[in-house]
Amino acid sequence: MTICGDSMRVMHPLYPTGDGGSTPTSPLHMRISTIPFCLARQLNAAWHSRLSRFGTGFIENQPFLCFGAQHLGTLYAVAIWSNPVARNLPQQTCLELRRLALAPDAPRHTASWMLGVMRRLIRIARPDIVRLVSYHDTEIHDGTIYRAAGWTPTTINKDGNWTRIKRQRPPAQSLAPKQRWEKTL
Repeated sequence: MTICGDSMRVMHPLYPTGDGGSTPTSPLHMRISTIPFCLARQLNAAWHSRLSRFGTGFIENQPFLCFGAQHLGTLYAVAIWSNPVARNLPQQTCLELRRLALAPDAPRHTASWMLGVMRRLIRIARPDIVRLVSYHDTEIHDGTIYRAAGWTPTTINKDGNWTRIKRQRPPAQSLAPKQRWEKTL
């Protein structure tokens, strides 16, 4: 008996059907909505793989756009957007994904699914925004979520100097190069 790729897709679909029970089995079971910044910071502190601390620094009075992905009232992912930190990027027509953090029990593919949904929500809520940017740390990530969501890799910060201020404490970021990803709306 020959088994072809199509039959494997039916046996193990990318996004399982059904309601998933109390824990979602697919990101399609979740709903994304805006959440308060203070809640987004708390969830980021609990879930982010590397950057649990989220200092607002010079952008403290800046409006943040925060999203949460939830299923049956339980949050499984959080995203924090703001104006770009890089001064050379357009501040009025561009948003930067500052943090994206997932709960340990979030379904597979939640991050890339969430990037796609947030892009559509931002396009509706903020028609003035024409470009989204984000960065990934090349030391621990490959950029798979951005690639899966159709983002384009652009520049790489190769010098490892992510912050321009000399500090006495250890840096929050690694010194590895950071890959910038962009998505046009």
